[in-house]
Amino acid sequence: EYEDELLQKTNTTLVVLEDKSEFNEMFLAECQKKYKPTQIIVEYNCMWGLDYLREMYMPKGWFVAQVIPTVDATTFDVYLKNMKSILMEMAKDSDLIIFNRSTDETPAATYKRNMRAVNPKAQVVFEKEDGSQLEFEEEMPFDINADVIEISDVDYGIWYIDAMDKPDRYRGKTVEFTGMVLKTPDFPKNNFVPGRMAMTCCEADMTFLGFMCKAKNARLLETKDWVKVRARVEYEYMPEYEGEGPMLYADYVEKAEPIEEIVQF
Repeated sequence: EYEDELLQKTNTTLVVLEDKSEFNEMFLAECQKKYKPTQIIVEYNCMWGLDYLREMYMPKGWFVAQVIPTVDATTFDVYLKNMKSILMEMAKDSDLIIFNRSTDETPAATYKRNMRAVNPKAQVVFEKEDGSQLEFEEEMPFDINADVIEISDVDYGIWYIDAMDKPDRYRGKTVEFTGMVLKTPDFPKNNFVPGRMAMTCCEADMTFLGFMCKAKNARLLETKDWVKVRARVEYEYMPEYEGEGPMLYADYVEKAEPIEEIVQF
């Protein structure tokens, strides 16, 4: 609902569509011709499927500037259990994800990790009913002040997201974890990615989560080998990150037993 006073004050015209069939290329062309807008806000029904929106031809000069889904924090668990694929699809292309109706009981750290696992670039914020931002501490299940931060198998996903979010927390620190080797012909001979498989949406939607690692014996490793890695964490520019991201410099890499479990967040 939008009050008429607000719409008039902001020189905004509200157009309501009740059916997916009405939202088409002809409709957009008519909007361009009739209103000549400088900015368009589409409050989109995600049940229509985002592919429908992505494949639509936009009028000349139109482009998607920002995607901002809002999530009701009080019902997120229910939707995550019953409609996970739709939620994750919504998060994939998001720039900002807002959890509204948040309270002090909201497991904000867990919810944030769920979203960042699907889209590491998205900003995730939590707002209370009055619009103020929920502040929360993200307690780590490992000692980030230890000389060697030991990442257990079950905590790998938590560490992966936190290392992406908090460079100052890990820069120059040494970490140790077990992961599976990924190599491609494009990697320099001493580089590989140790990581883990994660289920971000459903069993058919598996993602490999890992950071580039430089090691003297990397050329001896093969994809799908399992290794224990102890490495110093630095942050460097890489095209894959479209900016700075974690880069590991290994002190040692040794063979390890495979981990059967999928990464949890």
